[in-house]
Amino acid sequence: MEYEIKKVSLKDLDKTAELFNLYRVFYRQSEDYEKCKKFIKERIDNDQSSIFVVYAGDTAVGFIQLYKLYHYIKLAKQWLLSDLFVHPDYRGKGLSVALIDRAKQWCDETGACGLMLETEKTNDIGNKLYPRCGFEYDGNHNYYYWWK
Repeated sequence: MEYEIKKVSLKDLDKTAELFNLYRVFYRQSEDYEKCKKFIKERIDNDQSSIFVVYAGDTAVGFIQLYKLYHYIKLAKQWLLSDLFVHPDYRGKGLSVALIDRAKQWCDETGACGLMLETEKTNDIGNKLYPRCGFEYDGNHNYYYWWK
């Protein structure tokens, strides 16, 4: 399958927001394209994340979103792989791996020490994909959240 991966800019906002909306629905959230569009626009306007979209021809079929963090042991920048999504019609074609490879390349381009991520224990696809892409499971930490 021929594909191209591009870093998102405002000209890609509509296509990226459509994918982000589908991604949220996948995680059992209500569909809200306008809210997704506003959210992605704010990330781009404020340089708060780096987003890459994979295209099959002119069709945006997947994306990866990275947020900048800093690692306290390595004393270096790292990227949080926050969101990864490939449209169901395009799964099984290696596009998730291609997006992860692009994120690793972004680490090189930005001088980051690596990527970190978390996923739901029930995400069978992700929990098989990430080790295959060289990620190591960290069973030593518990992640806690405080929501307002």
